[in-house]
This record gives sequence, structure tokens and C-alpha cells, in this order.
Amino acid sequence: MGFGEAVRLYFKNYVKFDGRSRRAEYWWPVLFLMLISVAGNILAGIFAAALGDVGVMIAGLVSLLLMLFSLATIIPSIAVGIRRLHDLDKSGWWLLIGLIPFIGAIVLIIFFVQEGTKGPNKFGSDPKGGAQVDTF
Repeated sequence: MGFGEAVRLYFKNYVKFDGRSRRAEYWWPVLFLMLISVAGNILAGIFAAALGDVGVMIAGLVSLLLMLFSLATIIPSIAVGIRRLHDLDKSGWWLLIGLIPFIGAIVLIIFFVQEGTKGPNKFGSDPKGGAQVDTF
């Protein structure tokens, strides 16, 4: 799965909390969101530095747009995180471990970089289309 397809699926599955997501379906949108944030902040800084008072107003508008974009992507970010945990055969409630400072983020990163369970699990079929594996 490439960058464009992963970002398209990220927005297509905006509020889909069931099923499973591959690593690429999680990490490519993370990169996309980081690039949007960095580009927006650089643009706001350039406006503020180069255009004086008008630039500060434009920078404020750019910052406002970035905040609105961040709010708009909270739900799909939670949804893809839950689907990613489902791919590891873990409940979506594990996402709440991210509320624990530092340790929670490390645990989630470790979970999100792991390969998903092969074959179907209790959350659905393998998103890679792998062979069926018998489970006990």
C-alpha cells in the first residue's frame, strides 16, 4: 500500500472503528499529518516574519486553519488506531494507555510497529489477505 492509497483510506474510513488496518494504513497518514503540520507552521512563520502586522494576521489565520484541520482529523486518527490494535488482536480500549505520560506513547508505538496477526482473528479477516490460520 502506497502513500496516496493509505491517506485515501484514512479519510474514507473516517468513522469506521471495526475491522483491521495494516501498518501502512496507520503510518502513511501519520506522516501526511506531520507534513501538513510542519508545512503550515513554516508558512505561518514566513508570513509573520516577512510581512509585519499583516503577516502576523495571515499567520494567525494559517494557525487557525491548522487547528481546525487537527480537530477534523481526531476522529479518523482514533479510528485507525483502534483498527490497528484490532490487527494485533487487541481491544481498541488499549488506545487509552496513551493517556499515561511517556510510557503510554512508547507502548502504543511498539504495538503499532508490530506486524498484525496472520489470518483472521476475532476482529475480522487479515487485511493483507493472508492464508487462513487455525487458532485454538
